[in-house]
Amino acid sequence: MQKRVNDETWPPSWGLIVLALGPFGLGYFFSYLYRAVNAVVAPDLVRDVGLTASELGLLTSAYLLAFALFQLPLGILLDRFGPRRVQSALVATGGVGALLFALGNDVIALTLARAVIGIGFAGGLMSSFKAVVIWVPEQRRALANACVMSAGAVGVIVASAPTEWAVREIGWRSAFIWLGLATLVVAALILFIVPERKSAAPAPSSFRSQVADVGRIYRDPVFLALMPVLAIPAGSHIALQTLWAGPWFRDVAGFDRIGTGHALTVMGAAFLGGVLLSGFIADRLTRRGFSLLDVNMGFLTVYLVSLGALVLQLPVPPVLTWSVFAMTGHSAVLAYPWLSSYFGAALSGRCNTAVNLVMFGFAFFVQYAVGGVIDLYPQMSGGGYAPEGYRMAFGIVLGLQLLTVAWFFANRRRLRDAEQARITPRGAPPSNTRSWATGPAS
Repeated sequence: MQKRVNDETWPPSWGLIVLALGPFGLGYFFSYLYRAVNAVVAPDLVRDVGLTASELGLLTSAYLLAFALFQLPLGILLDRFGPRRVQSALVATGGVGALLFALGNDVIALTLARAVIGIGFAGGLMSSFKAVVIWVPEQRRALANACVMSAGAVGVIVASAPTEWAVREIGWRSAFIWLGLATLVVAALILFIVPERKSAAPAPSSFRSQVADVGRIYRDPVFLALMPVLAIPAGSHIALQTLWAGPWFRDVAGFDRIGTGHALTVMGAAFLGGVLLSGFIADRLTRRGFSLLDVNMGFLTVYLVSLGALVLQLPVPPVLTWSVFAMTGHSAVLAYPWLSSYFGAALSGRCNTAVNLVMFGFAFFVQYAVGGVIDLYPQMSGGGYAPEGYRMAFGIVLGLQLLTVAWFFANRRRLRDAEQARITPRGAPPSNTRSWATGPAS
């Protein structure tokens, strides 16, 4: 039975924090592994099932659509029942979905199984963030979030060359069976190992009032000012890295299957390094008075430059460009603690999943739509997709993200005022928080 912790032991030791967050990190590891694995097994699915580019995009993005649709009930469940019980049940559902995927024989069965996996891992990061809010002091949450996210980055690495090797050795169906069984073990670890903090039990409130709180979040002007620049770039990053990077290396860069697996491994390592680096930088800069929103915008700028280099097909080594892309595209996660603090701990699960709904909904749209754009161009003689299709699709995605940056700067005064209200206690003198993205503190 899990350990229960009273407020008398607060703040907890680092050992207790690791025990509380470690199993959630394992859950997020599998979440990203399943999210990215189709970038490797796509050739096997195309060969065995006979998929077009748009069908491959739809099948893979079913994970993202189910993931997105479950975000609103997820936030309510997290705030009402806590992350341990919710996440253990969901991860078990994801394990069952993996077993169903291994048994699928047509597009419909595989798409439905992929959707079940998406529901199962809909709480992979949000449950971890909720646990961080429960267990970690506010000023260290950006670093704690980055540490949890690094487990997902390891999942990206495992979903590349190691998975490509496993698929060659035992086949993609057997690989998914083993993944499903391992996932069920992680669900048990979350349920029985993670401790409970008594004071973290959600305040009793009706389900109806919790749903009404979600509506209030979506109507909040500060949320509306910030959400597009968080959700749309991050959703695009997820869509491209977890599916279309693999085919791009094959069709545009001319890599063979092993070379593609190695390139995806380097991307996964870059993603891991970027997650840890962003958490370290955010931790250092916020303690020196910089805003998390500023750090997010810095990383976002580099990410958009890397995507622009892919669109323009600049003479830069493709693995290097994609590695910079992987390192910086997750930057929106830095603003999640900002939003949690703005709305308060009681609404932290729902405000984070409110962003996630838009983020993964857009990721679904991009992952599917990129395949549709690519299908507008004739296939190459070897069965690959036309490089012009990637260039057009990626260019459209870049244009949409640039619009969100313009929206962010158009709302910088509102965000500056919200930042000031968030960090300055009532009656205290103005803070000296420095900011280049949201403007100087007034």
